[in-house]
Amino acid sequence: MDDSPADPGAGQQAADFDDMTRDIADVPAVEVITTVAVHLMSSAAVKCGLAEEGDRHKDLDEARKLIHALAGLITASATEIGTYHAAPLRDGLKSLQLAFREASAVKDEPGQGPGEKFTGPVLG
Repeated sequence: MDDSPADPGAGQQAADFDDMTRDIADVPAVEVITTVAVHLMSSAAVKCGLAEEGDRHKDLDEARKLIHALAGLITASATEIGTYHAAPLRDGLKSLQLAFREASAVKDEPGQGPGEKFTGPVLG
């Protein structure tokens, strides 16, 4: 009887996953946090209509969720990642909050915009 797997690539896929797991274990937490924050920022920027062909991808409901999550991540992790990493993330967050406010037809009250629960009111 043949003991080889039905999918010849299955053994290779398992080995690749093991390599990825070992690789992520070597990544410092600050890098994981900042990478996630940058991904949230990039996605929120696109959803705010700031990318090329901005109106095609603009979705302020989605942008609000992403900015809110980004604000929570930055606020919660700021003391852990230090000022060196947190300061530029805060600047990017504020820029996104202002871009959202500008793109929105219905303006949120100060303190009610995306992420302002964590950051406080963001004024231009």
